[in-house]
Amino acid sequence: MKAVRDAVPIDAVVSEYLQLRNAGGGNLKGLCPFHDEKSPSFHVSPAKGLYHCFGCQEGGDTVDFVMKIDHLSFAETIERLAAQAGITLRYEEGGYTPGRQQGERTRLVEAHKAAAQYYTEQLESPEAVIARTFLADRGFDQDAAAHFSIGYSPAGWDHLTRYLRGRGFSDQELVLSGLSQEGRRGPIDRFRGRLMWPIRDISGEVVGFGARKLRDDDNGPKYLNTPETPLYRKSQVLYGIDLAKKEIAKTNRAVVVEGYTDVMACHLAGVTTAIATCGTAFGEGHIKILRRLLMDNSGSEVVFTFDGDAAGQKAALRAFEDDQKFAAETSIAITPGGMDPCDLRLAKGDQAVADLVASRTPLFEFALRHVVSRHNLDTPVGRAAALDEAAPIVARIKNSAIQHESAVQLAGILGILDTQFVVRRVSQLARWARERGRDGGPGQGRPQRRETPSAAEPQRPAPGAGGPALNLRSPAHRVERELLKLALQRPDLVSPAFDAYGADEFSAPPYAVVRQCIEEAGGATTGSADGDYLARVRAAAPDDTVRAMVTELAVEPLHTRRDPDEVYAGVQLVAVRLAAVNQRVMEIRGTLQRLDPRADPEQLTAVQNELWVLQQYGQSLRERGAAAL
Repeated sequence: MKAVRDAVPIDAVVSEYLQLRNAGGGNLKGLCPFHDEKSPSFHVSPAKGLYHCFGCQEGGDTVDFVMKIDHLSFAETIERLAAQAGITLRYEEGGYTPGRQQGERTRLVEAHKAAAQYYTEQLESPEAVIARTFLADRGFDQDAAAHFSIGYSPAGWDHLTRYLRGRGFSDQELVLSGLSQEGRRGPIDRFRGRLMWPIRDISGEVVGFGARKLRDDDNGPKYLNTPETPLYRKSQVLYGIDLAKKEIAKTNRAVVVEGYTDVMACHLAGVTTAIATCGTAFGEGHIKILRRLLMDNSGSEVVFTFDGDAAGQKAALRAFEDDQKFAAETSIAITPGGMDPCDLRLAKGDQAVADLVASRTPLFEFALRHVVSRHNLDTPVGRAAALDEAAPIVARIKNSAIQHESAVQLAGILGILDTQFVVRRVSQLARWARERGRDGGPGQGRPQRRETPSAAEPQRPAPGAGGPALNLRSPAHRVERELLKLALQRPDLVSPAFDAYGADEFSAPPYAVVRQCIEEAGGATTGSADGDYLARVRAAAPDDTVRAMVTELAVEPLHTRRDPDEVYAGVQLVAVRLAAVNQRVMEIRGTLQRLDPRADPEQLTAVQNELWVLQQYGQSLRERGAAAL
C-alpha cells in the first residue's frame, strides 16, 4: 500500500479535479472540491503527500482524497492508484479478490470502459456506414472520430449485452449501469443503431454515453443519453471536460457550447477550452466544476455560445441568472444565421469558429439590451420603467469601474440626458445590495469571502472533552501550533530538543494529544530522515479528529516569509518552554500563598527552592534563548 501511495504524487491526482497554484513553502492551493468557497483554502503538500482544507477541515493523503471525491472503497482506491502507477497488486489467500469482490462503482466504470471500446470497434463495421457518413457530412474524418473515441451501437437487440456478459458482467450490473434495460425476456441494449459519444468525468473515466439517432425508423428521441445512475448525473458532468480541463486552467477561459458536435468542431478549430452539458441546462453542478478549474480569478472568463433564435436568447438569459455565481466574467457569442459552431465550421472553416468566440460580448450587456427592448423608450413612462428593470442588472456587475461605465452606457441606451442620475441610481442599488449582504438579510448577494488560513481562528473543542471551544490560533496557543507544525514539517530543525518536551507543556488539549502522537511515532528525531514519519504520526492518532489535526498542522504554511531555519525554530522552542515555566511559577506562587505559616519547614523550603530554580531558568531562557534549552 505504501508503494502505491508513494508512486502516485498527490498533486498529480488532485490536479485532475481542480487547478492548483503555488501557496509558498512548497505547498499548493486551490478551491476546495468538498465545499463551496470564494477564496482557496484547500492546501496540498506534495512533499508530505497530504492535503487539508482550512475551510471544511477535510484532509488526508492520496488514498483519502480519491476515496472521498469519487466515493470509492479503500480497496477500489488502491486498485485504481496501482493501475495508474503500473503496480501489480498481490492478494493474500482468502482476502480481497479483484473481479469478484470489487465495489459497485469500479464494476460500473469497467463496464463503461469495455462498452466504449466495443462501440469504437463497431464504428468500422459495414453496418456503421451510416454513422461514418453522418460524421463525414459534418466535417469529421477518421482521425477526429478517434480523437473523441466516437463509436457505433449495432442495431440488434442485445449485441452489447451479450458482449459484456461474456466479459463477466452480471445482468444486474448492466441494468444498473444504464447500458442495458429490462426487456420482456431479459436485458436488452439501451442504445441500438446510434452514433455514440462516450461521456467522461473530469478524471477521464467513461461514466455514460450520448447517442444520436441515425435512421428514420428509429422512434426514439434525436439524442438519447445514459439515464441517472450511480456513475452518471447529468447535472454534474460536462462533455469534453477531460480534454479541455488543462487548457481551461492554463488560459483561464471556458467556452460553453450546446452539443457534442459543437465541442468537436471547436476543438478541431483550435478552441480547445470548449465543453457542453449533456442534455440539460447549464446549472449549479456545472458551475462548481468550472470554478475549481478557473480558481475564481478576476481575469478568468466563461463564454457561452447560443443560437440567435428565441430559444437561444432564452438560454442566454437563463445563463445570466447564474452570472453572479462566478467570479469570472461571463460573455456570450451569438452564432450567425442560427448556425451552431459545427455548422459554422462546415460552412466557413475553422477560422470562423475562432472568430465567433473572439466576437463575444459581455453577458450582462446582452441581458441589458434584452430588458430594455421590452419597453417603449419614446415615452417618459417607458424610459422610467426600463430604468427600474435595467438598473439592478448594472448594479450586479462586480467590477466597480465597469459598473460605472455600464451605467453611463445605460443612460445612452435609454436616452436619459441626465447621465449622473442613472449613475447615482445604480450606485445606490449596489450599496444597498452590499449592506444586505453584510447584514445577512433578504436579497443577500454573493457569498461572503472565506477567511484565509492565516487569518481564520477555528474554534474546536478539545478531543475527548466537553466545555467551551478553544481558539487554537489565539496568541496563547499560536506558538504551540507553530512548534508542532515545525515538528511535523521540519523535524530536523527542532530535534532533539523537541522530544524532551512533555505533553503538559502544550496548554491546548488538542495540541497535547498531537504531541503524544509524535512521541508514539518515535519522536521528531526519527522524522528527519524517515519517509514514513508522518504516516506513523497519523496512525498513532486515537481518532479521526486528532488525525485531521495532524494533517492540518502538517500542511498549514509556517508563519515566516523566509525559509525556516534553526534560529526560527529556536524562537518557537524557547517561547513554548518559557510559557510553561511561567505557568509553573504562577502555580508555585499560589501554593506559597496558601501554605499555612505553621507548615512543615522542609516542605516550605522545597517549594521555595523549586520557585527559585524555575525563576533562574526563565531568566536564562530570556537572555540566552535556545542555548539555554
